[in-house]
Amino acid sequence: MFSRLPSIPLKLISILYLLIAGNFLFAQTTGKIFGIVTDANSGDPLIGVNILIEGTGMGASTDGSGEFFIINVPPAKYEVRAEYIGYQSVIVADVQVSVNRTASIPIKMKEAVVEGQEVVVVAEKISLKKDQTASVKNVSAEQIAALPVETVDDVIQMQAGVVEGHFRGGRLTDVSYLVDGVQIDEGFSGQSNSLEVETEAVQDLEVITGTFNAEYGRALSGIVNVVTKDGSDKFHGSVSGHASNYLTANDDIFIGNSSSDFDRNQDFKMQLTGPLLMKNVYFLVNYRYQDTKGHLNGINRFLPDNYSDLNAPIDTNQIGESVTPWDFYANVGDNEERYYSENTGDNSFIPLTWQKEYSFLGKLTFKPFTRLKFSVLFSRDNIETPRGGGNHGYDHSYKYKPLGRAITHANTDFYLFQLNHLISRSMFHDFKVSYTNNASARYLYEDPLDPRYISDNYNRSSAGGFRAGGQDRGRTDTDQKNYNFKYDITWQVNKQHSLKSGFIYTTHEIYRDEQIVRNSLEGTPDATDFYYDPVLERVVFNEYQPELFDPQTVVGVDQYTRKPYEFAAYLQDKMEFTDMVINLGVRYDYFNANTVYPTQLRNPANQLSFPNNPERMSEYPDADPQIQVSPRFGLSYKVGNRAVLRFSYGHFFQMPPFFAMFQNYKFLVPPNDFSVINGNPQIKAERTVQYEMGLWQEFMDGLSLEVSVYYRDIYDLQTAIIATTYNQIKYGVYSNKDYGNAKGLEVKFDFNRGPFSAYLNYTLQFTRGNADTPNSGFDRAGNNQDPITRLVPLAWDQRHTANVTTGYHQQRWGTSLTTYYNSGLPYTIGFISQNPLAKQSIDPNNGVRPSSIDMDLTGYYDFPMGGNKKIRLSLSVYNLLDRLNEETVYSTTGRAYTRILNPTEELTFRSNYNNLFDSIENPGMYAVPREVKLGVGFSF
Repeated sequence: MFSRLPSIPLKLISILYLLIAGNFLFAQTTGKIFGIVTDANSGDPLIGVNILIEGTGMGASTDGSGEFFIINVPPAKYEVRAEYIGYQSVIVADVQVSVNRTASIPIKMKEAVVEGQEVVVVAEKISLKKDQTASVKNVSAEQIAALPVETVDDVIQMQAGVVEGHFRGGRLTDVSYLVDGVQIDEGFSGQSNSLEVETEAVQDLEVITGTFNAEYGRALSGIVNVVTKDGSDKFHGSVSGHASNYLTANDDIFIGNSSSDFDRNQDFKMQLTGPLLMKNVYFLVNYRYQDTKGHLNGINRFLPDNYSDLNAPIDTNQIGESVTPWDFYANVGDNEERYYSENTGDNSFIPLTWQKEYSFLGKLTFKPFTRLKFSVLFSRDNIETPRGGGNHGYDHSYKYKPLGRAITHANTDFYLFQLNHLISRSMFHDFKVSYTNNASARYLYEDPLDPRYISDNYNRSSAGGFRAGGQDRGRTDTDQKNYNFKYDITWQVNKQHSLKSGFIYTTHEIYRDEQIVRNSLEGTPDATDFYYDPVLERVVFNEYQPELFDPQTVVGVDQYTRKPYEFAAYLQDKMEFTDMVINLGVRYDYFNANTVYPTQLRNPANQLSFPNNPERMSEYPDADPQIQVSPRFGLSYKVGNRAVLRFSYGHFFQMPPFFAMFQNYKFLVPPNDFSVINGNPQIKAERTVQYEMGLWQEFMDGLSLEVSVYYRDIYDLQTAIIATTYNQIKYGVYSNKDYGNAKGLEVKFDFNRGPFSAYLNYTLQFTRGNADTPNSGFDRAGNNQDPITRLVPLAWDQRHTANVTTGYHQQRWGTSLTTYYNSGLPYTIGFISQNPLAKQSIDPNNGVRPSSIDMDLTGYYDFPMGGNKKIRLSLSVYNLLDRLNEETVYSTTGRAYTRILNPTEELTFRSNYNNLFDSIENPGMYAVPREVKLGVGFSF
C-alpha cells in the first residue's frame, strides 16, 4: 500500500524513523507529570525521592536537581505520593492530567518527627495552565457527567469560540474530529464527524478552538479529540432507562404532543467494565438505544395515492358530472369555480422528525507488561430517520401528507488497534491502525424499481399550500471507507526539551451511487392519462412503469468510486523552562485525488467537436498532488504564581470535502445556464493564518479567569467559479477564490468551592467574508444578482454568545443549571415584489434575527443499596422556561411564523381545509419546546 506514496513522503518516513529509531509517544491521548521536590525549610532540592502515582504502577525518582517527570500518563485525576527517608510523606491530591498537557507540581517536604507521618496537599490550578500556549479546553469525565447535556456535541457547543458549530468564524467544514487521536471526519460533505461516542465512554474531551500544534492537521479552525475510557481492574456497571415528553404551553404551534404521552422519547443506556478471565486484560462495553418521535408532527390528511388539482377548475369531461365527496367550490374574483381534492387519510398525528438510533462501543485493553499496553476498539452507530433539510430536519410542506417520505439509513463501523510501548523512562512509542466504514443511503423502498412506487402524477398534487399526494423516489448511496496508519513519537531529551514526531498515511474509498427513477411512459400521452373510478371515488392514473436513468448519459447523476490518499508528517519541540513554555513545530501534508481532470474548462466533456482546433478539446491527465508545509509556534509565560500569559501563531491547511473534487464526475454540461457545478480534482487546499494572545489569572483558590483575543485570515476557500463553454453555456466549477476573516474575544470564568461550581463561557466575534457557502456566488449569478465585491457579515456572525453553568453536588444528590444567551444570527432582508426595493441588488446578511435565551436543568438523587451499588433517579428539563426561540426567520419580517403576504397570494389561494397562513406558520422555525426527561438507573 505504501508503494502508492510519492518518493518525497517515503524518504521523509525513512528519515524520521532512522532519526528517532522507535522511541516514540502516543502523543494525542496521554499527558505528563513534572515536579521538583525541595526541603520545606532550606529550599534545597532533595535527591532520590520516590514518586508514585497512586493506584498505578507509574513512578519516578528525583534527580540531582530534585526534579522528576513521568510521561505517558493517561488522562485522569490522580494522587501523587512523595516518600523520602527522614521526611514526612507528601500526597498531592487532585493532580489533573489532560491530553497533551504537562501537570507541574512543586512538592515541599518537612523532616519527620514521628515515623509514618504524611501530609496531604491539593495541586494548584496553575500546575496545568503553565504549559497552555493556545485556547484549549479539557473536559474530564466527571465534569461531563455533571452537565445538563446528552451528547459530546452538546459539550462542544458550550465552549467559548464555538457558535452554532462554527469554530472562531470558520465554516462547518473547518473542524477535525478525532477518537483516541485518530481522525473520524465525514469526508464527503466534510461537515461532521462520522462516529458518535457516548458521554459515559469518554475519559477526556479536548477542544482546541485556537492555534494547534503541528501534530494536528486537516483542519482550519479547531480540533476535537475524544479519549475513550479503558476497562478497569474491578467490575463496574450501570443500566438506565429514560423517557421524555414535551410539556409546552405552545401546543397550538407544536401540535400533536399529548402531555400524557410521557414515553414519547425513549432512551436506554448500559455500560459494563471489568477484568476478563486472563490476567491484565480489561474490557469496556457501552450501549445506547434511542427512539425519538420528536416535537414536530404532521396530520395524516392526504395519502400518497391521493390526487388534488386546485390550479384549474374541474374538467367534467374527464371527472364526470356527479359531485364527489372531495369536490369543493372556491370564489375566484366574481365567479365560483369547482375544484377537485382527495383526502382519504385518517387525520391522525404522525411524527415528522422521528429518529431511531443505537450506538455500541466495545474496548479490550491488554497490559501484559508494565511498559506495554495495547487495545482493540470497535464501535458501531446506526441511525434511521426521515429528517432532511430545514431546521430539525423538518419539511413543512409534508404537514398534511406525512407518509411516502424517503428514509435515511446511516451506519458507521469503526475499528481501532493501538499499541503503546514505554521503551525507557524518557521515551515511548505508539502505533495505531484504524478502519472506518461509513455507509449512508436514502430511499423509500430499498429497490428503486419496487412495484409499490406509484405514478409521478401524484407528486404534482397540492392543496392549501401543502403536498397532497405522491412519494419520494430514487435512491442515493454514499459509502466511505478509510484506512489510517499512524505512528507517533516522543522523546523527553532532558528536562527542557520534549521532541515529538510522527506520521499518518490515510487511504480513502468513496462510492457514490445516485439512482434516478422515471416512468418509462414519460413523454407519451399514456404517462399523464387518467380516469375517474366512481366505485373507488378517486382519480386513477395508468400503471406506473419505473426505469432507471443511465448515469453515464444524465448530467449531475453520479455513480463512481474514487480512491484518494494522503500523507502527513510533523516534528515538534516542546521547550519547558521554569517560567516559560515554547511549542515550536512544522507539519508536512501531501494529498492526491488519484483521478483525472479536464484540461479545457470550455469543453470539459468534449461534447463539442473541434477537429481542426485540438486546443479546444480536453485531455484527461492525472490530477496534481497538493503539498503544504505549515509552521506552528506557541509560547506561554508564567507571570507570578497565579497568572500565565500566552501567544501563538500558525499556518493551517485543509483540503475541501470530497464532493468538491468528484461531483458530476463525467464533466457533462447541460444546455441551460447555471444548471450544474462540476467537481475539480485540481482544487487546492484552503488555508488560514491565525494569531492569538491570552491571559489566565487565578484570583484565589478555585476562582480563575481566562481572556483570549484572536485574529484569522482565511484564504483560498472553496468556491464555485463560473466557466463558459464555447457555445456560451455558463456552469460552475469548484475552485479556490473566497476569502474571510474573523476576530474576537473569548472569556472563560471558572469557580469551584466545595460542592458549588460555576462556569462562564463568552464569545465576542466579528466574522466577515464574501460568501457563506461555496455556492453563494454561483447562485447569485444564476439569479441575476450582482456579485459581492466587499466583505459582509457571514451567516454565523453572531456578536455575543454566552453560557453560564452553576452546579451543586453532594455525595447523594446534585443539580446543574445552564443558561444560554445568543444575540442573534444574521439574515438577509427581503421585500415583496411590489416594493421598489425588491428590484435592487442588496448584500446578504444585512439584518439580525432576534436574540435567544435558553435554560437547561438536570438533577439526580442516589439511593445507596450497600457497597458501591445504588439506584439513581434523574430529572432533566431542557428549555426550562419554554421560550419560543426563533432559529429561522422570514426575510420580509425578520421573525418566525409571520411574513408579509403578496396580494396575488391571497387572490390565488384555494383550499377546503385550511387558510393561507397555515403554510406560513412553520413550527420548525422555532427551537425545541420544553422537554422533561425522567430516568431511573442502577449502578454498581
